[in-house]
Amino acid sequence: MLLVEIETSSGPAKVELSTQPPGTTATFLLVATHGAGGTPDTKDVLAVKAVAEALGAATALVTQPYRVRGARAPGSAARQDQAWTELVSCLKAETGNIPLIQCGRSNGARVACRTARAVKATGVIALAFPLYPPGHPEKSRAGELAAAGTPVLVVNGDRDPFGIPEGNDDTHVVVLPGETHSLARNPAVIGEAVADWLRALPGLPLP
Repeated sequence: MLLVEIETSSGPAKVELSTQPPGTTATFLLVATHGAGGTPDTKDVLAVKAVAEALGAATALVTQPYRVRGARAPGSAARQDQAWTELVSCLKAETGNIPLIQCGRSNGARVACRTARAVKATGVIALAFPLYPPGHPEKSRAGELAAAGTPVLVVNGDRDPFGIPEGNDDTHVVVLPGETHSLARNPAVIGEAVADWLRALPGLPLP
């Protein structure tokens, strides 16, 4: 594992980059990030990372610039997305522009969806996608899922107060019984859902 800093227009991001053994080429790049006030080492994100690496991926766990400087809220969505696009572009160049899968939980899932077109992601894994603020279903963020323009896997708990998105041709939704917004009870099930989705994803050269 390599710890690196990537400068963005919003300040430095911190990245834990893991690559495949020397002499092998990674099948794809997984770039994963945290929720609004969190860190990228939650059980659900780490479950995705483990599955991706088992399938031959290079992985990058990203602490976004606003968290590096100590803020809990991401602030402007436009600035957050710009910084994310910049750091992902750097990571793609570093890993040889192999297929990209973006992954985020909660607010990070929103960023991954909003920026998927700009970074030409092959797919997006959205963990605990916050469909609306608790108690306000009229403030839907379903448009952000649609904006991804690429296949999206959504994994939500059936007890999530932020709501559960609906699936369609481009969005596959897995609802886990008994799970809340934290998705912390059974990370192995999350890993299984992600592995199945990745294996079926067009354009991903898996072994």
